[in-house]
Amino acid sequence: MESKSDFAAKVAVVPGFDGSSVHTVPTSPGEGLVVHGSPDDASVSSTVIDPRIGPLAPPSSEVLDEGYVQQLSDIVHHKEHHHVTDLEKVLGKHEILYVEFEKHDKRDPVNFSKAIKWGITLSACFFTMLSATSSSSYALGFDTMTRDLNCTEFQATIGLSVYPLGFGIVPLLTASLSEEFGRRYLYLVSAFGFMMFQLMTALSGNIQTVILARFLAGAFGSTGSTMVGGSIADIWQPHERGLPMAIFSLVALGGTAVGPIAAGWIDMNPHMGWRWIQWIHVIFTGMDMLALCLIGKETRKTVILTRLAWKLRKETGNHRYRARAEDESASLKTLVFISMTRPIYLLLTEPIVIAFSIWVGFAWGILYVLMESISPIFRDVYRFNTGETGTVFVAVLLGTIFGYLGNMHQERLYQKYFAKRGPEARLFWVCIAGVTFPAGMFIYAWTAYSRITWVAPCIGIVIVIFSIFLIYLAVFTYLADW
Repeated sequence: MESKSDFAAKVAVVPGFDGSSVHTVPTSPGEGLVVHGSPDDASVSSTVIDPRIGPLAPPSSEVLDEGYVQQLSDIVHHKEHHHVTDLEKVLGKHEILYVEFEKHDKRDPVNFSKAIKWGITLSACFFTMLSATSSSSYALGFDTMTRDLNCTEFQATIGLSVYPLGFGIVPLLTASLSEEFGRRYLYLVSAFGFMMFQLMTALSGNIQTVILARFLAGAFGSTGSTMVGGSIADIWQPHERGLPMAIFSLVALGGTAVGPIAAGWIDMNPHMGWRWIQWIHVIFTGMDMLALCLIGKETRKTVILTRLAWKLRKETGNHRYRARAEDESASLKTLVFISMTRPIYLLLTEPIVIAFSIWVGFAWGILYVLMESISPIFRDVYRFNTGETGTVFVAVLLGTIFGYLGNMHQERLYQKYFAKRGPEARLFWVCIAGVTFPAGMFIYAWTAYSRITWVAPCIGIVIVIFSIFLIYLAVFTYLADW
């Protein structure tokens, strides 16, 4: 019961301990927080055990993950305990008071209002779409780029290749940085960097500068593809994630079609050309940055609790208030090491991860080969101009939309059969995609002849993209549930 004073007593009954632990917490910012204490005679150790995890409560995946973090931390740091020593100097023999959210606390990301959740989801997905459109629209500007920069088409193609290279390297670090600094700041920094290097590309005076700017734009733009799924998981309950993840996949694949559709006609405009393809990305990225500033909120729960615990310590002068992440998380160096080794560890030890990684990796490779082949096939075989070639990417957009519609039915099947089949209930439609994927590739490959109407390979494109969408979404949602 809260009194009228500036402080309110919060009672936390901790399983595994006799009685309850009562602590005084200030109403602001501690209002809505539950404080769990350790027994007075408990010593502080490098791995803080959650007292709520008793014999009746099996360890969660988060706890098991922390055990993995501790193992790797021991390898990297050779069991350094200097942090614990410093903590003991401050706390002495007093118990540590761990700050946590109450069940319906509005500061807990899963308790955000629907409006805030959708605002965060859509602004993050818009960043995903921009990074996707930048990847594919660049190639439609080759005609004017080679003329303006006096370079070969092969040199211009290097700028297309180094963009996904940045996508592949930087995500090894962003997971660790989001643990340390939170997701919101990482989104803002990434969007700003992406905008600046799009600007650098637009103002480039030679192909070497374009290639460098494209690599760096891909590096910063990778956040739009690799961190959005984590943000969705932060704020949506597992049974609510189907639609947000489907929208994320829709813009990730659909963006690769939207970009070329517009870019082809922009490049043909004598008053615009390839530079305006980059300028448009600068403008829309600036708009998304504004949305991220106004709508975006921090969604990583551990980061929010760490900040609240720091604020409690500052306002009360009581250094016993802490967030569990402060004591259980490893150093930034260790987190970087973990983020670089964990995918390899899972890839080598989990057969289901190996199988799905090979499948989605092959499908994603086919996607990039398909995107690269559309321009030369329809330009050289069917004699399409640049604008008409870009319009062919409508087939990619249609395939994405059909995949999205198929996933809507898949979600209904998942809700119906989850209790009986578990995570495998997400795999009904992907079984269909396993058949249509090679069928679509066969149609595209064997109908791209001048004597056969151009509609035939477009049908193949629709089927291939439809299949890739279902494979991509099913693999990531299944592994997240698994």
